[in-house]
Formats: sequence, C-alpha cells, structure tokens
Amino acid sequence: MLDPKLLRTDLSGVAAQLARRGFVLDTDRVAALEEQRKAVQIEADRLRAERNAQARAVGQAKARGGDATALIAQGEALGAKLTALEGRLVDIQAGLMRLQLEVPNLLHASVPEGRDETANVEIRRWGEPKHFAFEPKDHVALGERLGMDFEAAGRISGARFVVLRDGLARLHRALIQFMLDLHTREHGYREVYVPYLVHAAALEGTGQLPKFEQDLFAVRGDPGFYLIPTAEVPVTNLVRDQIVDAARLPMKLVAHSPCFRSEAGAAGRDTRGMIRQHQFEKVELVHIVEPERSYAALEELTSHAEAVLRALELPHRVVALCAGDVGFASAKTYDLEVWLPSQERYREISSCSNCEAFQARRMQARWRNPATGKPELLHTLNGSGVAVGRALVALLENGQTEDGKVVLPAALAPYLGGELTLG
Repeated sequence: MLDPKLLRTDLSGVAAQLARRGFVLDTDRVAALEEQRKAVQIEADRLRAERNAQARAVGQAKARGGDATALIAQGEALGAKLTALEGRLVDIQAGLMRLQLEVPNLLHASVPEGRDETANVEIRRWGEPKHFAFEPKDHVALGERLGMDFEAAGRISGARFVVLRDGLARLHRALIQFMLDLHTREHGYREVYVPYLVHAAALEGTGQLPKFEQDLFAVRGDPGFYLIPTAEVPVTNLVRDQIVDAARLPMKLVAHSPCFRSEAGAAGRDTRGMIRQHQFEKVELVHIVEPERSYAALEELTSHAEAVLRALELPHRVVALCAGDVGFASAKTYDLEVWLPSQERYREISSCSNCEAFQARRMQARWRNPATGKPELLHTLNGSGVAVGRALVALLENGQTEDGKVVLPAALAPYLGGELTLG
C-alpha cells in the first residue's frame, strides 16, 4: 500500500507515476473522499471539544449545588451527534482504505518505460542454446514416455494438473532438495516450513487481495482460508505486526511449497503440458531488509536464483521488466527466462522483485532503527529460486537425445544416486 500521506500531499504526482504502469488513478474520487474525511474529522474534533467543555460545566454546576439537568441533556445530544459523526468517519476511512488497496506500487526510477513484455530490457545472458542435429521434442512428448501422465491427472482433477511417475517423480523431488541445499548451504538462507492455508489478511498483506481474488482458490469454512498461490505469502507474513530488532536484519528465508492458482487471467495460455498449472511447486526466496539496502538485496536475490540455473547448466537470460509489465506489489522486477528448445525462445522461470515498503505497510512490518530508536517500515523482496516444474521442463528439453532419453546435469548426481540418464 502506498503511503497515505503521498495521496494527501502529492495526488497529481502519484497519479503521474502510476500512469507509467498504465494505471489510471481516480484522483477525483480520492480527493472527494479525502475532503469528506477532513471535514468530518474537523467537525468531530469540534464536537468532542464542545462535549468535554459541557462535561466540565456539568461538574461545576453540581459542585455549586445547582441543577445540571439541562446541561446533561445538552451533553447527551452532543454525544449522540459525535457518535454519528465517528461512524461516518469510519465509513469514509474504510472507503479510502478500499481504494488504496486497489492501487499498485510506485515504480523505481530505473524501471524501463513500456506497456508490455515486448519492451522488457535484456540485462545479460548465460549459456548458449543447444543446437540439435534432430528436431527437438517438447517436454510433453518426452515426458509421456518417461512417466508424465496428464490423462490420469485429468481423471482425478481435470485440466492443468499432472501425475509424475518413476524417474520423473524422483527428478522432481531431487530438484527441490538440490535448490534448498544450494540456498541454505551456499547462499546463507534460513529454511522455513510454512502453512499452505492462509487467512485473507495474509494475502491482503502481500498484495494478492483484493486485486487478484479471481486467481486464488478459496476454501469454504469458518474461518475462511485460501490456498497459497506462492510461499511468498506466508513467509513474508512472518514479520506481520512485528517490530524486528536491527540485529536480526537482513533476514533471508527460503521455503519449498506447493502453489495453487486458478489461472483465471491466463485462460487459453499454455494449455499443453506443465508450463502453467493449477498446482505446482516452487522454492521461494524472501528477503526482509533495511530500506537503504533493498536494491543491493534485489541484485543478490536475483544472483541466487541465477545460480540454480547455472548449476543445472540451463541457458537463460535476465530481463528488467518494463513499467507496464511489473507486478502489482513490485517497485522493480527482474525475470529469469530459461531457454526451451521446442519453443525456440526464453520462458520465465523466476521473478525477483523489490516491493520496498508496499507490503510492509499493509502488514505493519517494522524494524527499530538504531539511529532514531523509532519503528520504521521494512522493505520486502521475493523471488522464485526457482519454479520446480519449469526447471524440470527445461531439463527435459535441453538434455534430450535423439533416441528420446534425457541426460541430466552433474549437480543432481548426489540427489539421484549418481544416475543422470532418464529413459
């Protein structure tokens, strides 16, 4: 959530910055609600002062032994008016809050201009796409003979699910363990296990609600739950309503979890195979840091996700997302894209984002600044380190041989009993 003070003091400036995203801020509505809030607040303060003065007058009248009946009646009338005004103020503030929760983050000045992914800027590449002496198969054609079963998943759950068997199931598990070990042993992350069901407040804290409710799976019941769309939600919310001691910063957390997404906004896209599913696995990286070091942390986090792809010997590139492609809660995002031979293009496998104080303000996640002794908002960052299913897809396609087998990278040998060939 944006700083409400900005909306009060520089509404036109905020609107101009949001326009970079293609987001149109309803400035008339914001201004009208703010004017109502001010007017009601001023009147409520006036009535409160008048009521307090009336209460003192009642006390003085009683002390003199006089009749305070009329004064008491006047005080009760003032109290009733004040109660009504306070109720109206609550409604106005709730309206402002609803509006603010729909407004995306402001972009960092370094974010490239542009309306869609065609304007994203390539920062660097690693590895060269392999040239095959045969027509490479896609992961579905390769996977179906190795234990990738979409038909069985369809009978159980419908479209956009998969069953993995034998060597593929083992590879999937090995990738998770490999990534967790890499991040905890070499990159200094603390591993956490978190709930897969969260309350709406947790999703509101990280920015998925209310804006993206259609993309979530809600679970009926009282209290209501949502299945997590990413471990970012529960991991980042670990600092919700907390004042973190400076000695604990920076916090670098890693978690493996399943992720559940309705893909309502992606109807018709990537319907074949494992690229876009309702249920998938990720190893998620989260940084909780002091504001002045969050952009250094973004570069560090991105390098850690890249290290996974380098170790897996997967050609990839890093792109800076343009203004119109940056996610709702992010101030700046790098995407990691891995090469898929069957599509002859790079596909996203990780997004690494700095949300600055946007999530922290929603969660009231703060740290105590030793320089001031006062609580201040933290900065939060997150990124996939990386998406397990897409890594599996990339390994199948990049490691395929003409006879339909798949050769896996040496980094996975300890997790596969030394067996690096599928099929």
